[in-house]
Amino acid sequence: MALGVALNLAFVIVETGCGLWADSLALLADAGHNAGDVVGLLLAWGASWLARRAPSARFTWGLRRATIYAALANATLLLAACGAIAWEAVARLRSPEPVAGTIVIVVAAIGVVINTLTALLFLRGHGDANVRGAFLHMAADAAVSAGVVAAGIAIALTGRTWIDPAVSLVVAAAIVAATWGLFRESIDLALDAVPRGIETGRITQALAALPGVIDVHELHVWGASTSETSLTVHLTVEIDVDRDAVLRAADEMLRRDHHVAHAVVQVEGLAASCQRR
Repeated sequence: MALGVALNLAFVIVETGCGLWADSLALLADAGHNAGDVVGLLLAWGASWLARRAPSARFTWGLRRATIYAALANATLLLAACGAIAWEAVARLRSPEPVAGTIVIVVAAIGVVINTLTALLFLRGHGDANVRGAFLHMAADAAVSAGVVAAGIAIALTGRTWIDPAVSLVVAAAIVAATWGLFRESIDLALDAVPRGIETGRITQALAALPGVIDVHELHVWGASTSETSLTVHLTVEIDVDRDAVLRAADEMLRRDHHVAHAVVQVEGLAASCQRR
């Protein structure tokens, strides 16, 4: 995280200065996107640190949900930046301004290298959703910077300055496309929706198939963080069943087959089930 932040922050400063010097909206758009990446990495870093703090008397679940709010803030910032880029690009299309194509090519090419190196830093942690998201985001940034290089080459060859704001619109559209899924998923997690990849129907069937279980109800599944799933459920069992064995089997199955990090299973007899109904 530290190395990724340092690399991208240094490049944002250089790219912003070169974008102002070359009067290139494409470079400034890419710099704004990379600045959003720095903020996103800092948010993810801080949230990961908070998530590792032990639970307390006040925060009995700990602060793991900080990763959810960090993802939501990151997605919101990126979408807002896209709106600003698109607004300026439309204005530039109406009245194009000269752009130093060579500078655009050189600076954006450096961006391809830095974004690729940063993406490789997160390649190891593909098992964690936050790290995997950072990897995919930086890999997409490398592709966007490659598009800016193409714009610089096109400007240098043709002299058509409208290419710069046109590429800026493409950059903005690419960022929105890459960010929209994160935005929707983070809102779902903030509202305690069932995390993606979890099928409550399959969980219900698996629990109902356990020996001695005759009914499954009050099933609730939500994300404790961006990488951990919590679950509560009530199981009605036969009178002569070993309830401790049912609990152990349910907990093991939920962890092994459905990657539930924290499960609370309440086992009930037939009398309790009938009384509630």
